[in-house]
Amino acid sequence: MEQKLPPTEKELYRRCDEVLHYVWDPIGVAGSPETRDEYDSYVQPIFSLVNEGASVSDIANALNRFVSEGMEFSPDKTKANEVARLLLEWRDRINESFARNLVGNS
Repeated sequence: MEQKLPPTEKELYRRCDEVLHYVWDPIGVAGSPETRDEYDSYVQPIFSLVNEGASVSDIANALNRFVSEGMEFSPDKTKANEVARLLLEWRDRINESFARNLVGNS
């Protein structure tokens, strides 16, 4: 998936993957290299929400649904909101950085 994206989206996809694994990490596997792909199936849907401009609430709700329905755990709503905000901050930083580079290279 990641290879077919333009540079800004490729970077955002990578950041979504990292944030889900290292920050969200609802089952606590971030410290184990052999589990690096544990959340791969959640990256695309979360990336799509972030990239399409979904709200913090929409992203957090999706994360909570993954935890409650897919993993059958009680979701941590505070953590989901923090992760959603962080993902949107990454999106904004990436877009600003690429925009600055375009202006600087003109």
